[in-house]
Amino acid sequence: MEPTMSYALELRCRSCGKTFALAPQAGCDECFAPLEVHYDLERAQRELRPETFRSRPANMWRYRELLPLPALPAGAISTTQLQIGWTPLQPAPRLARVLGVRELYIKNDAVNFPTLSFKDRVVAVALENAQAFGMKTVACSSTGNLANAVAAQAAALGLQAFIFTPADLEPAKIAATLVYGARLVQITGNYDQVNRLCGEIAQNLPWGIVNVNLRPFYAEGSKTVGYEIAEQLGWELPDALVCPMAGGSLITKIHKSFQELRQLGWARNATQIHGAQATGCSPIATAFKRDQREIEPQKPQTIARSLAIGDPADGSFALDAIRASEGACEDASDGEITQAMRLLAETEGIFAETAGGVTVACAQKLLRQGRIRAQARLVLVITGNGLKTLDAITPALPEPVRLPPRYRAFEDYLSTFATATPADPVLV
Repeated sequence: MEPTMSYALELRCRSCGKTFALAPQAGCDECFAPLEVHYDLERAQRELRPETFRSRPANMWRYRELLPLPALPAGAISTTQLQIGWTPLQPAPRLARVLGVRELYIKNDAVNFPTLSFKDRVVAVALENAQAFGMKTVACSSTGNLANAVAAQAAALGLQAFIFTPADLEPAKIAATLVYGARLVQITGNYDQVNRLCGEIAQNLPWGIVNVNLRPFYAEGSKTVGYEIAEQLGWELPDALVCPMAGGSLITKIHKSFQELRQLGWARNATQIHGAQATGCSPIATAFKRDQREIEPQKPQTIARSLAIGDPADGSFALDAIRASEGACEDASDGEITQAMRLLAETEGIFAETAGGVTVACAQKLLRQGRIRAQARLVLVITGNGLKTLDAITPALPEPVRLPPRYRAFEDYLSTFATATPADPVLV
């Protein structure tokens, strides 16, 4: 990638506004609120145009000026060499008919590189900064997708990786972490307990914990989901967007990306941003429905383990983004999640993990409630691949048919159908 200065200026507290240098720091030392990267958008408005990106490679680094990308020490391998991002914004006409919406698109990070989830984006920005800060060991607390992304990219960069997860992580996500040579440490507790342990590690060891002391940089990678959606729609924003929520960071950064594009004058229309959670772990959605500002922690109990964060770090900021955009929140039960996974697969050929089922199921509820207009241009954000959560979907699938190797047996089987056409999609 050609060298270009990032327009990142400083870290700023999201609560009290105190500013800090661009350095590893978990939160504000005054009020303990999260920190966020701020940019020189006036310079960006002078020097950049939407056409700037047209000739650049089709990956997330086409937006490099609007990401915190530091200079690296000699000999370091840059994550900008990895072809991450620019995932499809796929029209979904068959699912649109089932859901009852005029125009529907799937932002499909289930096919992201290298580990099939949106976490590849955030990890790339975090590890670029870890190397700039001289860190040789990186780590994370994770419900699965982040574990895979940190392990893979650390291997590519020659960094040592420690991954901390709850002990009940899906087998596919365990294998997809260990294969890269990372040290996987399973903790006998839920994600929130794992995350607290990682906070202590960050205070005692000179490690880069991507979602603790590198979190302000890590979170910025999620903005590229929003930038890509806008560019793929011809620098227009959708009328509505539904995004799954765990810690709440992704939805806040998509909101931030849309705000930045409006500040730059590249996009003018407004987007209702809607949040989706699993009923068994829905602290943000519950606060929204109760019209509360404060998030009450919950004990997760859901098959959507990638969303099983009962005490979301960015929960209140997610609520702010949803309310500011005149959006809403919904949640989906385990049964609704698996039905929606099948619906997405059977209508559009996209196999999403359980978080994708949450997004589709909640979108259908929001449409039925009139929270999303039937005439809207709607985008659903799919964050991870269904191959990672086979254990969740397998019990909900029909048994395959077994026949002897004779045509007469197959002919008898066909006769059990009124027609030999594909079955109607399952309905949520």
